[in-house]
Amino acid sequence: MRRVVLAMSGGVDSSAAAVLLQRSGYEVIGLFMRSGATEEAVCSSGIGPALPIVTAPTRKQGCCSASDAADARRVADRLDIPFHALNFQEAFGRIKDYFADEYLAGRTPNPCVMCNNWLKFGHLWDFAESLGADAIATGHYARLRQEATGETSLVRGRDPLKDQSYVLAGISRDLLPRILFPVGDHTKVEIRELAAVAGLRNAAKPDSQEICFIPDNDYAGFLRRYRGEFDTAGEFVDPRGNVLGRHPGYEQFTIGQRRGLGVTFGEPRFVIRIEPESRRVVLGTKEDLAASRLMGEQMNWLIPSPPEKFRCRVQIRYQHTPAWAEVAVRDDTVAVEFDEPQFGVAPGQAVVLYDEDRVLGGGWIARSDGSPETTGNVTANFKATG
Repeated sequence: MRRVVLAMSGGVDSSAAAVLLQRSGYEVIGLFMRSGATEEAVCSSGIGPALPIVTAPTRKQGCCSASDAADARRVADRLDIPFHALNFQEAFGRIKDYFADEYLAGRTPNPCVMCNNWLKFGHLWDFAESLGADAIATGHYARLRQEATGETSLVRGRDPLKDQSYVLAGISRDLLPRILFPVGDHTKVEIRELAAVAGLRNAAKPDSQEICFIPDNDYAGFLRRYRGEFDTAGEFVDPRGNVLGRHPGYEQFTIGQRRGLGVTFGEPRFVIRIEPESRRVVLGTKEDLAASRLMGEQMNWLIPSPPEKFRCRVQIRYQHTPAWAEVAVRDDTVAVEFDEPQFGVAPGQAVVLYDEDRVLGGGWIARSDGSPETTGNVTANFKATG
């Protein structure tokens, strides 16, 4: 029987994944990854029963709170699988540092991508190896496919509304054969039904919405608590440099933002650029927001050797519809030229390349039309490093 370590978040997806793995004949070991973001203690040691979990009510639904750990443990108990809850506070600290550094550098971070790269597909595999496991598994909506060449490909999940392949593009290609995505061949509706039939109490649990270390969704408040007081207030300007007003801090804005600007105009205005050196936030029209080109860096390729130039579909954020583009590759960077201008291309976000449903590779958006030079940013290697 093959042994697999499953990342259990306490949500319905990873819980249903445990059911599906058991039905497929795997020996499943559950692992809950504590972020250290909450004060409640959760711990276990050895293969077997974990220590009791102390729970406390939470105001927001996250993915790594003490109550989530309790939900994961209940599922493990019901399915009679060994369960561990380990403290990854140091690794989560690295993600928090990245998050703060990126915002203060005027970029838009994606901590969920970083969590997958550094933690879920880095430390998770390290832990699995220590237990003699053959594979690791998560509740992500994505699939793996064996190609005629023998290569393992990452492809989109069957449910187009829940597909998470975009946030998985940093997985090491060498690790793909060791990964399982049990829910990827199912829709969300099917997964909730499966969990309900299996008698899991979290079958109707809402999906997590907030970043786990910012459960109140107050990014600016987190930055000030984490980095101390700082002054990033400055001017709103138009693309020609004309002053439009004042803002309380450039880290409170992202490319493409229209609401919550604190100033009003006769027509909709969008954040089209953030200039941390001058503390200026540039506002423009929707036409000003359009970008025909972007530069991506720190590319992680999930194919053996990408050609120097090719056409593919390119996705620039989680809920973006991939757009056709010409791609030129040089070392670990890509120059992308879209067939049609795209709106809201934000430096710091992931850029992921697709051939139909197959992920070719991914990296970080360094700059786009009109954005300042940001090559050499603070983000670490896009690839999962462990």
